Amino acid sequence: MQRFAAALSLCLFSTLLTANQQTSAPQVSAQHTHQSPAAKTGGFDQTLFYQSINFHVTSANVGSLNQLRIEPKGLKGDNKPIEKEIDGTVTGAEVADLNADGSPEVYVYATSAGSGSYGSLVAYAANKGKSLSEIHLPSLQDDAKAAKGYRGHDEFKIVENSLVRRFPVYRDKDTNAQPTGGTRQIKYKLKAGEAGWVLKPTRTDNF
Repeated sequence: MQRFAAALSLCLFSTLLTANQQTSAPQVSAQHTHQSPAAKTGGFDQTLFYQSINFHVTSANVGSLNQLRIEPKGLKGDNKPIEKEIDGTVTGAEVADLNADGSPEVYVYATSAGSGSYGSLVAYAANKGKSLSEIHLPSLQDDAKAAKGYRGHDEFKIVENSLVRRFPVYRDKDTNAQPTGGTRQIKYKLKAGEAGWVLKPTRTDNF
């Protein structure tokens, strides 16, 4: 039964990724997005909407380091833009309410330059719709079992009420272009931590 559930989860994740690649902008359940024509030049420029709040996410995507800008609108308090240097380029963004508190979070996915294509996440939560606070994703290296065989090539996606991270697993003698260890998928739930919001891993599956 567990193997069937894991296979079903992978099928759902793959279906969502395929649908995402076939559209000009990521599809977000119960919300909508707008992609600027400027994004066609190679930069990332997208506005994500959640009820009365929206997030304008931009990055030039030029070179190995880029400046990510997230400009919120509709917050009841501080709508000051957030700027953050990222390693690599922005490859996607989504808005969701993973903790079901009625206020959205914005999730921005980045991929580093080079053959490893290591994935990273920049995310913020709207606290009671008033201001943004950063969401922390624990390092994969904090869990030796989950990190075993990891060499990058991450994919992130919101699936139902979880953030899902998926990547190929490498054996010791594998080349970068030919991983043979299958695929690992980690599900994260958004929880309140001592110093802010934290994405905590709740399940790991290997396929």
